[in-house]
Amino acid sequence: MNAMTLSPVTKPERSGSPGNDLPDYRERRAFEEFERAERRRANLAQQSATVNSAELRIRAWEKAHQLRVPVDPLHPVLDAIAAATRLTLAEVQEEQRRRSAPRIPVAV
Repeated sequence: MNAMTLSPVTKPERSGSPGNDLPDYRERRAFEEFERAERRRANLAQQSATVNSAELRIRAWEKAHQLRVPVDPLHPVLDAIAAATRLTLAEVQEEQRRRSAPRIPVAV
């Protein structure tokens, strides 16, 4: 049986013999897991990258957790969002205010 090795920076190697679906299945699963981990790593990097705006960092946090930032400016999860995005609580609350501000339609 061929052994597959995974590391955080290398893709799984493809191996196996024709006619044996088990190695193909294992390789496919390992590759899918590798891709999921890479997407997660990239998303985590986006949510804390200081070159990104507060809006982009918060959107990355929302995507990673599949949640929306709560509307309540005193919600306890805001501290966790601030820590994960390397923003201050005030910056997270400012993004909340910006999102809840009424949008003025632009005349065309």
